[in-house]
Amino acid sequence: MPQRGALMIRPVLTEFALFLLPFVLYAVFLFATRAKVFDPDAWSWSAITLLSILALVLVIGSFLIMAQFSGAPPGSTYVPPHLEGGKLVPSQSR
Repeated sequence: MPQRGALMIRPVLTEFALFLLPFVLYAVFLFATRAKVFDPDAWSWSAITLLSILALVLVIGSFLIMAQFSGAPPGSTYVPPHLEGGKLVPSQSR
């Protein structure tokens, strides 16, 4: 059975990927337009600010979507893990 910390790796990596997505797309845009990707003029403060705001909107939106659409359905009852007949039964929502 995986450790609790190991279960949290996927959501953390997903949030990092969502945060980095606008920066990666901008770099791909710069590369596609044959601009110099590593040129400091291509990464002006206004572009970085706009990309950071967009990244934060994506991350906050993903948090809201996870909070709204993940988990047990309304009115369900949580049954914690327990032993039945000597076997461990995982938790469930009924």
